[in-house]
Amino acid sequence: MSTLPPCPQCDSEYTYEDGDMLVCPECAHEWSKDAGDATEAAKVIKDAFGNELKDGDAVTVIKDLKVKGSSLVVKQGTKVKSIRLVDGDHDIDCKIDGIGAMQLKSEFVKKA
Repeated sequence: MSTLPPCPQCDSEYTYEDGDMLVCPECAHEWSKDAGDATEAAKVIKDAFGNELKDGDAVTVIKDLKVKGSSLVVKQGTKVKSIRLVDGDHDIDCKIDGIGAMQLKSEFVKKA
């Protein structure tokens, strides 16, 4: 039994070969057999509405967010400039006026 890599998009273990391509039956994602680690390195981070985010973009917070360990709140509609994308659960590094350096989740912002 050959071991095929899981889908890089949805991590499904039910991938199969179709010619020179690997296919995921759950999300219909197709990728090259040679692309193995290259697809993970080129991870795309999207905002709450599906727009692709890039380093240096400006975003707007779509929900009031409590700051852990503080009584501060990042209000809905707060505009954040010059974001930096990082790996991890909180995938946006930024600096918010009046609060300072923070990490945000991309699911709580929209591209401005």
